[in-house]
Amino acid sequence: MSAADSTHHPVPVRKELYVPDPAAGRLIAADLARLLSRPLGEVAVLGLGASGVAAARLLTHIGFAVYASDRSVSDATRAAQHTLQSLGVVTDIGAHDLSRITACAFVVVSPGIPPEAPPLAAARAAGVPVVSEVEVGLRLMPGLRIIAVTGTNGKTTTTALIGHLLRALGHNAVDAGNIGVPVCDLTMRTPQPTWAALELSSFQLHDTPGLRPDVGVLTTLSADHLDRYPSVDAYYADKARLFANADQTSRWVVSADSTEIAQMMRGVAGTVTHFSVAQAVTQADAQGWYDRARDALIIDGEMFMPRADIALLGDHNVANVLAAVMAVMRADPAHATPHARQALANAVRLFHALAHRLEPVAERNGVTWINDSKATNVASTLVALEGMVRPTVLLLGGRHKGEAYTALATPLVRRGKAVLCFGEAGEQAARELREALPASGMVEWLRDATFADVMSRARSLAQPGDVVLLSPACSSFDMFANYVERGQRFAQLARGDV
Repeated sequence: MSAADSTHHPVPVRKELYVPDPAAGRLIAADLARLLSRPLGEVAVLGLGASGVAAARLLTHIGFAVYASDRSVSDATRAAQHTLQSLGVVTDIGAHDLSRITACAFVVVSPGIPPEAPPLAAARAAGVPVVSEVEVGLRLMPGLRIIAVTGTNGKTTTTALIGHLLRALGHNAVDAGNIGVPVCDLTMRTPQPTWAALELSSFQLHDTPGLRPDVGVLTTLSADHLDRYPSVDAYYADKARLFANADQTSRWVVSADSTEIAQMMRGVAGTVTHFSVAQAVTQADAQGWYDRARDALIIDGEMFMPRADIALLGDHNVANVLAAVMAVMRADPAHATPHARQALANAVRLFHALAHRLEPVAERNGVTWINDSKATNVASTLVALEGMVRPTVLLLGGRHKGEAYTALATPLVRRGKAVLCFGEAGEQAARELREALPASGMVEWLRDATFADVMSRARSLAQPGDVVLLSPACSSFDMFANYVERGQRFAQLARGDV
C-alpha cells in the first residue's frame, strides 16, 4: 500500500462495508471518462504516498486544479507536500479539508485509506465519485494491454514474472500497480509502454470499476486483512471485482486448487484456464500442472520445462510460474508458438526470488537465513513453512491482522525447531501455538524484545544445517515502517553488517 495514511496508524475494523452496486460503478467510470476529456472543477487526491503523488502530478499536468491531503505528518508526507506545492497543488498534511473535498468533481483515493474514513464518507454523502489512482491512469491509456493479477498470496511474484516474460518476448512492458510503480506514472513515459503486468490489491480493486484486462489472473484466496474487513466474505467481494466487467471475450487464469476460487468463478463470463500443483492433478483438471512423476511443468499437454530449472523455492512458486506463463500465452496467440514457448522457458530459468519473498540473504556457519518479510498473513507463512526441507527456526510476529496462528502447527511439527514470537502479536501467537503443538516448549514469547534481540536468540538456537526463517504472518507496523524495512534489517543482522 502506498498511502502514507496507513503507515503508522492501526486501521479500525470496518462496521459497515461500502459496496457500490454495478450501476454506480459504471456511472463512476463514465463520469471520470467525461471529466478527463474536459477538465472541469477541482479534484481531491487523498493520501500522499507514491500513488497519490503520481495521480496529483498527472492530473495537474493535464489541466486539473488539484487538492491533495494526508492525515499523516512525517518526513515522507512533508517531502510529498513540497514536491506537489512546487507544481501548484494545494496540499494539507495532518488533516483533510472535508468542505473542499465534498465540493470536488471527483476524489482519487490511495489504497491504504479505508472506505469508511471521514473524507470518503463525506464525499459519498455529497455524491462525489471516488476512484483509485489505477482507474485514472488506465483511463488515459486506452491502448495499453494489461495482464492484471490479484490474489491473497503469490500476486507480486506472478506479476513480476509476467513482466519479465513479456520483455523476454520483445515487448515494451512494465510491472505496475501494487508492485510499486503507480499506473499514473506510466502515462508520463516516452515512449509509453505497450504492455503492463498489473498487480492489484483488494483495496485497489475496490475503487477501480472500469478495469477490463486482456487477461486476469487469480493466484490464491485465503483470509487476510481482517483488521480492515468485517469478514472474509467482504474481503473476497473486493477480490471478485477483478471480474466485474467480464464478457464472452474475457480471458482468466486461475488456480484449480482452491474451492473458494471455484465458487468465485461460478457464472463468470469468458474463457477460464486453470493451473494446479495438487498431488493427483491431471490434464483433465487443469491446462497447466506439475507432473511430479516427471518432475516437470506441463502446459497444454506438452512438457514446458523441468522443475529443477526453476530457481525458486516451494510448490507455491511452481504455481506462480504456471500462472504467469499461461497468462502470457493466453494474452496473444503469438505468445504460444513453439518459438515463444522456448523463449518463455529460457526467461523463467533466469528469474530469481524477489527481495523479501523467500529470499536467501546469508549463509553463516552452516545456517541459512531466509527473508520472507512479505509474508504478512498466516496463509503466506504457511506456504513458506511447507516449502522448508531443513530444521527451521521461525521468526513470527508484528501487528496482528485478525487471523488465528494455529494453521501453522502442522508444518511446524514436521520441520519446526523453534518458534520465536515477538512484537504486538507475540503473546497471542505464542499462546495459540503452544495450545496447538504437541511440543509446546518449542514456542518462545520474547516479551519486550527488540528485533536485534530476536535475531540474537535465533542465532543461539540455530545449528549447522538449520534454517532461520523470517516469515512473520503479521504486518510490520509495530516495529518498522513497512515490510521492506523489516526485511532489510533482518538481512543486515543475518550477515553481521551491523
